[in-house]
Amino acid sequence: MNTAGLYVHIPFCASKCAYCDFVSEPGDSAAMDRMRKAIIRHIKEAGATAPKGGGPAVDTVYFGGGTPTYFGDKRLLSLLGIIGKRFRLTRDAEITAECNPDFADAKLLKSMYKGGFNRLSIGAQSFDDGTLQTLGRRHTAADTEAAVRNARDAGFRNLSLDLMYGLPGQSPEQWDETLRRAVALKPEHISCYALKIESDSLLFNRVGANCVRPQTLGETGGRTQCASTAWELPSDDITADMYLAAVEFLSRSGYAQYEISNFARPGYESRHNLKYWRMQDYLGFGPAAHSDYHQRRFHTENDPGAYAEAVLNGEEVIRALERLPDTERAVEYIMLGLRLVHGISGNEYARRFRADFTAIERKLEKFAVHGLAERFGDRWRLTPKGFLVQNQIVGKLLER
Repeated sequence: MNTAGLYVHIPFCASKCAYCDFVSEPGDSAAMDRMRKAIIRHIKEAGATAPKGGGPAVDTVYFGGGTPTYFGDKRLLSLLGIIGKRFRLTRDAEITAECNPDFADAKLLKSMYKGGFNRLSIGAQSFDDGTLQTLGRRHTAADTEAAVRNARDAGFRNLSLDLMYGLPGQSPEQWDETLRRAVALKPEHISCYALKIESDSLLFNRVGANCVRPQTLGETGGRTQCASTAWELPSDDITADMYLAAVEFLSRSGYAQYEISNFARPGYESRHNLKYWRMQDYLGFGPAAHSDYHQRRFHTENDPGAYAEAVLNGEEVIRALERLPDTERAVEYIMLGLRLVHGISGNEYARRFRADFTAIERKLEKFAVHGLAERFGDRWRLTPKGFLVQNQIVGKLLER
């Protein structure tokens, strides 16, 4: 049965982190109540042409942000309730909420679990309090540990921790300690993201544009000296070593890598995020929420206030609606597929896009000689070293 995923964007945070460029802002109770009403109306409109409960079958729901738990359990549960009425949730649906440790008290998490949430993604980022302060995070390492305890006590048996590396002033030893303390909490899933300093983030202005190195995993480049050592970034080589150390340590600790930045115990891969990488259907609600549904791609109005105003006034909020041709879908298949350890298949490529895979395969064979790619069965995937330069590899493949 074909199923879809749902994403709900909650655009509110208690404060903006230094590295954040997501659509988020502080919100008072009135603004959050207004947003709740707008998202509910948007969800109802999406299912208006189908009988009650007759919308597409949904097996993953993901509340991101922002800080969904800052939105409050009652508002979150009201949104989840309308989703259950307008869409056919499968019995085993994965229902996730992102959660910051400073908004993860026991009462809130118990209410969320009782109301249907069964997975939490906790934004730990680091277990070094000085680093957390540099990033503008409101919590401490002890808060993360308390959040995990509260989640377990509430009944959650599927927890993910988000971690970041390549941070200002971060040493390999600090990263190793973060990994060790994260694993000690025994989450089912761990995500490890390289810091990318966006030009419109607070951190960009603090470190200065002249000391920002390319930091998206899969990019390479030089690095200039920062004016202040307090904001100095680890070199590209050190950052790459941090990544490889994480792959090796997490593997030894029972977390199998299944995507560039994601590791899980068997059976606990993020089913929702896999929909993105596998090019499966998903629908987004809330401001700046993206959708890819029935071969059509679109997103909603980015500005939270404008989004709520438009929905509540019955105005259009969909932006950039397009139907991608097979040629562009084929490009995405390579780009997204090579993020996954499952990789890409020549037979699958030919069947889905009616295109010849031969030239791409020949190039992959050359990357394999250098230890950047490997073949298994009829599939190709990148090695951990290949993941480090994934963007360059994909660029070379697309030339073919």
